[in-house]
Amino acid sequence: MTPRADPSAFIRANTRVHPVPHTPEIRLHLADEAMDLWQKTEAELEKMNLPPPFWAFAWAGGQALARYVLDNPQIFAGRAVLDFATGSGLVAIAAARAGAASVTACDIDPFANAATALNAALNGVSLAILADDLLDAPPPAVDVLLSGDVFYEKPMAERVLPWLDAARKAGTTVLVGDPGRSYLPMDRLERLATYDIEVNRSLEDFSVKRTSVFQLRAEA
Repeated sequence: MTPRADPSAFIRANTRVHPVPHTPEIRLHLADEAMDLWQKTEAELEKMNLPPPFWAFAWAGGQALARYVLDNPQIFAGRAVLDFATGSGLVAIAAARAGAASVTACDIDPFANAATALNAALNGVSLAILADDLLDAPPPAVDVLLSGDVFYEKPMAERVLPWLDAARKAGTTVLVGDPGRSYLPMDRLERLATYDIEVNRSLEDFSVKRTSVFQLRAEA
């Protein structure tokens, strides 16, 4: 059986359940530095027909955003929430824990969606999971849109920012978690909170990343 045939089985076989460092009340199926998954090259992953396993790591931006959500439930309780590029589902799970009326987790990677389903069940929450590329359509009508660590590449940033801005203009509160990636549009962001986040040293330049939660604001 190939990994593509059963993503859930592949995830279970290549991860362990860990509490998230900055949100220990949430547990996820995560790979660690000792496991083979992180040692594979892009060529090996391609040969296995696997995309990079972003879903197997609690990225700094997502950890900061999840912490902010859990610490500020009054913002999310009773609201419709979308977690864009959900990865492991961490931020979506935090929103459900904070009392959101509905939470939709979206990612184009089928492994991310399988991991999100496993992680939601692990944490006893209910999420709607979308596999669509939402950037190809107007943003959905939700109260709060959450987006962690999406400004790491220029092409992605150039697609995401106008889409997030369209959501903001439609009345959605847009929150971003980010450790200062290269294409973060600082001139459009209002800083709400900052945290020192423990991260996986095999993927980041430091073991602790100073990471902030921002709200997208209108252009000056």
